[in-house]
Amino acid sequence: MITAKDARTLFLTLNCSTIPESLLESELFGYVKGAFSGANSTGKTGLVQMAEGGTLFLDEIAELPYAMQAKLLELVQDKTFLPIGSTEKRRADIRIIAATNQNLETLVHHKQFRSDLYYRLNVFQIEVPSLKERLEDLPLLAYQFVQKFNEEYHQQKKTLA
Repeated sequence: MITAKDARTLFLTLNCSTIPESLLESELFGYVKGAFSGANSTGKTGLVQMAEGGTLFLDEIAELPYAMQAKLLELVQDKTFLPIGSTEKRRADIRIIAATNQNLETLVHHKQFRSDLYYRLNVFQIEVPSLKERLEDLPLLAYQFVQKFNEEYHQQKKTLA
């Protein structure tokens, strides 16, 4: 069970390119009992509802099918969503962070990404140069990974200075 404290720090992720288009809507918005043949008999809670009070990170947002973009727009704009098979919309109190390695402005220009969704998501951009352009970050990253794996594997390894 997620407590109120957990919800404030809850951070769920979905890589939009790894979920088949036919399953994406049920993963995001869930479904109600009996929504379709083969569905779980009790229904399914989607990531949007699971992230209530927290953050949903949508990686590779450019891979989201055009039809799903309209449903995501409704979530971003109105804070509502409709689980598959439901007749009642649900409210969602979540933050959405989206990332992609593609140029969304170009995709909007070529009508491959909805302009209204682009402008709703594009509150501010953070562009992170590739690691080969940030070689000064390598020692810091190496130190972080050594610390992480030392803790995970109960080791005492050190980085070279």
